[in-house]
Amino acid sequence: MRGTINLRGTINLRPTKTMFQKNTKSMAKYTEPVPDMGINRIVEGTSIEGEIRCESNIRIDGTFVGNLSTKGRLVIGPAGRIEGTVNCQNAEIEGLVKGKLYVQQMLSLKGTAKVEGDIFTDKLAVEPGSSFTGACNMGAKVKEMKKEGQADAIITAAQ
Repeated sequence: MRGTINLRGTINLRPTKTMFQKNTKSMAKYTEPVPDMGINRIVEGTSIEGEIRCESNIRIDGTFVGNLSTKGRLVIGPAGRIEGTVNCQNAEIEGLVKGKLYVQQMLSLKGTAKVEGDIFTDKLAVEPGSSFTGACNMGAKVKEMKKEGQADAIITAAQ
């Protein structure tokens, strides 16, 4: 089923368990909780407008317009498209991004990637065939993820 979902407001995504995840419950007690790092997906043919905040990884194969913030890894598939500001831990891009990218650790631009906007990242890997138009601040550490109502994340140069 294909269609368009028009949402106004904020979406808080919670990961769901897949059939390949291990059951972490046992009779033994754990001193530290095991984080559930599921993957959120926006599939091809889906279009969403608004704001997405999630604690785990997210994959975009559809279209998203707005602000996206994740404490995990962002993957944008070949058909994926984002227009807006992105804040994430790591990112792998094969599709199109229009806007600012704040990546705390590693940004990987695959051969089909197209980025139109400014990049702030610690490390950058660029494959042949990808294109990038904008300013790139490599070696920058993102001090704060984008907060509600704040225009840009604060960055400092790596020492």
